[in-house]
Amino acid sequence: MVTGATGYVAGWIVRRLLDEGFHVHAAVRDPDNHVKVEPLRELALQRPGTITFFRADLLEEGSYSEAMEGCGTVFHTASPFLLHFRDPQKELIEPALRGTRNVLQSVDATPSVQRVVITSSCAAIYGDNADIAEAKGDQFSEDDWNTTSSLDHKPYSYSKTLAEQAAWEMCRAQDRWDLVTINPSLVLGPGVGQHGSSGSFELIGNIGSGKLRTGVPSYPFGAVDVREVAEAHLRAGTDFSVAGGRYILSGHNTDLPEIVSILKNHFGKAHPFPCCTLPKWLTWLVAPMVDKSMTRRLVSRNVGVPAGFNNRKSREQLGIEYRPLEESVVEMFEQMKELLDY
Repeated sequence: MVTGATGYVAGWIVRRLLDEGFHVHAAVRDPDNHVKVEPLRELALQRPGTITFFRADLLEEGSYSEAMEGCGTVFHTASPFLLHFRDPQKELIEPALRGTRNVLQSVDATPSVQRVVITSSCAAIYGDNADIAEAKGDQFSEDDWNTTSSLDHKPYSYSKTLAEQAAWEMCRAQDRWDLVTINPSLVLGPGVGQHGSSGSFELIGNIGSGKLRTGVPSYPFGAVDVREVAEAHLRAGTDFSVAGGRYILSGHNTDLPEIVSILKNHFGKAHPFPCCTLPKWLTWLVAPMVDKSMTRRLVSRNVGVPAGFNNRKSREQLGIEYRPLEESVVEMFEQMKELLDY
């Protein structure tokens, strides 16, 4: 079973499961939404696997029970990734935390389930780039946890941390099913079937649409292709010789200026890409007036502060091979150009 099956990462997980001939129970909010559901139906028609859709809601207790019946593995991907929000408690914390608890309560009540794979995030591993000072070996690893985010500071990261911690607590309270979490950095690359709704698309869209024409700050982060993230889910969820635990999925240490440079090199002057890299002092001064989420604390602890991610466990235990960053960025923007007429 895959929760949030029409989502960005989930779409690729469903595709790979269908490639391998599995029968997928796709849990979605509205099975009658043909715009979102039809691309997955089309995938199933072209592949050896099959798919059945079920109605389910993150905030409704027991709504995943029917979809979960008879399944050996549950992939829980449904959780909001929003760059802008009005009420972080309602829009981020509740869906992430209550949704995870609701899904795992159904797992507890479904004897067939042996393994749960949750799409967590590197956001549950660290809060700010400055946290790297506390990490061993100058890289974030699966041993690290985010201790600096809160409802008022990076609430998305806080939501992912609370949700993953709740999942491990519920896993430890029983001994029938085991848990794997996949912790990707910023996910890039094309969506399945159509443009996705992830914050990743909003970020790349802002870069290409002219919204950030005056420049971008040097904000370092990790990046990974959506197809590698899906492959990690597939291997963790179908190969039970893979041990449980956390897996960082991050192929590249990059920043906003590098993303802009890749797009400029491939698409030239046809789009109003950012013209320069903004100095940190100017970002610190102006950013909060342009975007309330870009607080001065966030700028101080992240802009110009490099961060590194240890992906050794994903390579050695899951066999993940990371494709070039350029390929992910270019293919993602090409898809957005075609669908959104950039």
